[in-house]
Amino acid sequence: MMNPRSVVAIVDDDESVRESLPDLLKEFGFASETFSSAEEFLASDGISRTQCLILDVAMPGMSGPELQKELNCRKINIPVIFITAHRDEAERSRLIEQGAAACLFKPFSDGALLDALNSAL
Repeated sequence: MMNPRSVVAIVDDDESVRESLPDLLKEFGFASETFSSAEEFLASDGISRTQCLILDVAMPGMSGPELQKELNCRKINIPVIFITAHRDEAERSRLIEQGAAACLFKPFSDGALLDALNSAL
């Protein structure tokens, strides 16, 4: 369980994901913040509170992997759980090799997300 000042940030261009995941995270006992793009997340003050990042792979503008690279360049070490609608095992393996804590294919189960969060944190 996280402290009340820390959050799981959700970065996804899909509004339905940004609306549903915070409710699920609350059930798990986590606070959350949502962002519609990587650029919005980078411009926010939420980075300093973020303990884990749930990040869509494919988004307009900066992609999820590009955001992860930018955070690494800034020496910001936040565990990343990628989520994607594209079932590509090679991409999943590559993301894990590049430091992601997990990569879940949409739709994923509540249990799979909880396991990924527990592993990341």
